[in-house]
Amino acid sequence: MKKSGKPPKTLSVEARRMWSRMLAEYDLADEAGLMILQTGLEAFDRMRGAQAAILKDGIVVRDRWGQTKPHPAASIERDSRAQYLGALKQLNLDMEPLRDGPGRPGGNA
Repeated sequence: MKKSGKPPKTLSVEARRMWSRMLAEYDLADEAGLMILQTGLEAFDRMRGAQAAILKDGIVVRDRWGQTKPHPAASIERDSRAQYLGALKQLNLDMEPLRDGPGRPGGNA
């Protein structure tokens, strides 16, 4: 894996934009962090592909006997979403927005 801030070419345009935003917003300069980010964004791309298949075919499909069953991509979407969110969690990013106005404080306030 290269150490530059350029997104991997294997990522979709949407994931490359996310890569660039993440590097601009957070200090992800170490190789391990970049690898976790890349892995997470690859899972994000798989999730988007599964969502497209489900959107095209519907959430349920019929098998060869005419019985309805969940679309096979539904489990891919679920698993890929979990992998993506897990990668973000591993990066230990502070996802809590800064609060300048009224509202409930975060958990550690």
